[in-house]
Amino acid sequence: MNDTSKASQNLLLAITRSSSGSKRKRVLLIALVAIAVLLIGWWMWPKSNGSNNGSYLTEDAVLGDLSVTVSATGNLYPTNQVDVGSELSGIVESVLVDENDLVKRGQVLVRLDLSKLNDQVVKSQAAVLAAEAQVAQMQATVKESRATLARLRQVAELTGGKVPSRSELEAAEAAVTRAEANEANARAAAAQAAATLRSDQTNLSKASIRSPIDGIVLTRKIEPGQTVAASLQAPVLFTIAEDLARMQLQVDVDEADVSQVKNGQAAYFMVDAWPGRKYPAEIARVGFGAQTTDGVVTYKTLLNVSNADLSLRPGMTATAEISTANLHDALLVPNAALRFTPVTKSAASSGFVASLMPRPPQQAKQVKEKASNGSTSRTLWVLQDGKPAAIEVTIGLTDGRRTQIVSGGLQAGARVIIGMQKSAK
Repeated sequence: MNDTSKASQNLLLAITRSSSGSKRKRVLLIALVAIAVLLIGWWMWPKSNGSNNGSYLTEDAVLGDLSVTVSATGNLYPTNQVDVGSELSGIVESVLVDENDLVKRGQVLVRLDLSKLNDQVVKSQAAVLAAEAQVAQMQATVKESRATLARLRQVAELTGGKVPSRSELEAAEAAVTRAEANEANARAAAAQAAATLRSDQTNLSKASIRSPIDGIVLTRKIEPGQTVAASLQAPVLFTIAEDLARMQLQVDVDEADVSQVKNGQAAYFMVDAWPGRKYPAEIARVGFGAQTTDGVVTYKTLLNVSNADLSLRPGMTATAEISTANLHDALLVPNAALRFTPVTKSAASSGFVASLMPRPPQQAKQVKEKASNGSTSRTLWVLQDGKPAAIEVTIGLTDGRRTQIVSGGLQAGARVIIGMQKSAK
């Protein structure tokens, strides 16, 4: 019994010692975690020197020039481009021009096979001659009928109406009327034959397809020996551009920018073929009809372009910069200054846990509220005696990098805050 009691006491003592060791380990681990949290909190705790653990980045408000532009992309086109086709069907006998050839108005480009057309003209000429002969024959008949009627009337006058009889006289008058009608019919047939001849002669001339304008051949889509079928629609044989020294640039202006674009505004554009070269242009027309591509609404705008050296070619893609406004001696601030909002004291003193929590962007909320009521007023922060001070201003135009200050308490030379730079630890 004594041995059993001693064994129980030894087991209890071992368990007590083991429990005390585990407890000490847990206390030590908790202490280490607490020290780590305190060190991290001290590292991230904002300093109370008024600069929110960093220094302010500033730029001076300056007087300067501001150029506002609208960007748009499009393609170059000739001022006048004509598709030359054929009204006649037939086999191409010869092609007299090729791409890039300069052509004059009326110059023959293509000739079709003329054999059938020549035969048709000869046939029509013969029909005209036959119709004219028929007219002459009818004229002789009318003359003969009138002479017969005149003699009968003379005899009737000499005999006191006894000879010829009344029926003979009426028959002679009817013969004259019939002869005159036949003459009119023959003249109509002759006119129809002459018209057919003129049509055949016109078709013969159209078999030689001519250039309608002075210009340059852009494309050629016909070869000798091919058959031209113009029964349903006129096939396009050539595309001719008139005077490539003057061209048009068609660009698509976004609906957000179209209110700023006006006729007569100056612009310049660039093409990939000539990197770095800027071509001048001028707005000729701003379209009222909208175009929608992939949900984006744009308006077609035409710019007049000078191409005296022929360095530009139809179809080139161009990026245009349209100058919508030019300001001189305007008070300007960087756009970053309009987006800056200093950290408030409550945020600075909220501690480590609060610093880890996400906060809504205050400046975005402010801009949204300003935009919703249609106001152009904004809050700028300037550095005065090392501390940020708020100034209410009214903004004007912007070029995407700087913004015009129209009114408010801001003066040229003021140091506007554009951001913060964290201090080194």
